[in-house]
Amino acid sequence: MEQASVEGDEMRALSPALSEDQFRATIYRERKRMDRSGLAMVLVVIHTDDGGRNTCNPGIWKAVDEALEAVKSDIDMLGWFERDIKKGLLVPDVDQSELAPVCDQLEISIWRELISRLDAHISSSLSVRVLRYPEPIDSQGEALLPVDSYLYPELHGGRAKTFGYEPVKRGLDIIGSLALLGLLAPILMVIALAVKLTSPGPVIFRQVRIGHMMKPFMICKFRTMQTNNHHGIHEDYVKWFITANTGGRGKESNNETVFKLTNDPRVTSIGHFLRKTSLDELPQLWNVLKGEMSLIGPRPPLRYEFQQYKPWHRHRVLEAKPGITGLWQITGRSRTTFDEMVRLDLRYARGYSLWEDIKILLATPKAVISGKGAC
Repeated sequence: MEQASVEGDEMRALSPALSEDQFRATIYRERKRMDRSGLAMVLVVIHTDDGGRNTCNPGIWKAVDEALEAVKSDIDMLGWFERDIKKGLLVPDVDQSELAPVCDQLEISIWRELISRLDAHISSSLSVRVLRYPEPIDSQGEALLPVDSYLYPELHGGRAKTFGYEPVKRGLDIIGSLALLGLLAPILMVIALAVKLTSPGPVIFRQVRIGHMMKPFMICKFRTMQTNNHHGIHEDYVKWFITANTGGRGKESNNETVFKLTNDPRVTSIGHFLRKTSLDELPQLWNVLKGEMSLIGPRPPLRYEFQQYKPWHRHRVLEAKPGITGLWQITGRSRTTFDEMVRLDLRYARGYSLWEDIKILLATPKAVISGKGAC
């Protein structure tokens, strides 16, 4: 009885773990706070890899609790992602310059504590993942990694309530892209021939873009520029365009403000027409078929564009798969500021429905034919 009482006192001394809903809400709140403070946070996720065979053993999670308690500070928070299967430790207010060493030290310390409390067989059934926010990228954006959904738990709650939306949307993408590739095959061949005959270089232009959950992929377009050109002109424009919302103005055209790079000397003669009509984007139907894009969604940004994003801008690539057309394309295109474009993308991502998708698809041909906002 005395031993049981001692053990009970030991368990009561451990920090209480937040429930699944509480912990997800805490991660969301702390991520927002880090954005405002300019600090970083670390999220440690511990889960079992044994198919659930050992999850009912209370000794495992008692050892995990003790290990996390041994390494955590008073402001760190424990919580469940999935009770008795996945547990997390949230470490906020980390200086960004110290983020990498803090992550390394946390992982080493947690494993040391786990191994000291569990035998080798049981400890080998556990996985420890150390995630950081903001996610690491190098100065050129080349080391950009896809984000982990554990850091964005709020992105999945809403869609889970709309049962069947995602598979139906994916089915629509597959059927729609296959049908359009078949129907437009003659037009695709004519455009390919025109591109080849009017300027030297490949017909298809491939470029790395940032996709859903910040996963890079290779986008396909008909080439509209001369080969071997430098992207400095466009990079300068992108930096201006994103910051123009704070006082910059676009270029006046027919008494309207155009937020678009115009008279680009790199664009070929046929390229101007293809861009005006958006026909240069038809090869992206292949990206849709592969599952990298959707027929409807936000436009996928370039790496150097993404580097200019404010924290709230990033949600346009977190909350929806990129698409060929969307609310921005049918309502404003280059007549909207960048912030307005992001708000349209987020409005679509957060108010998704098949009826909304159908309305956007039906409105796209009119927007393309009118050419309003295209340059």
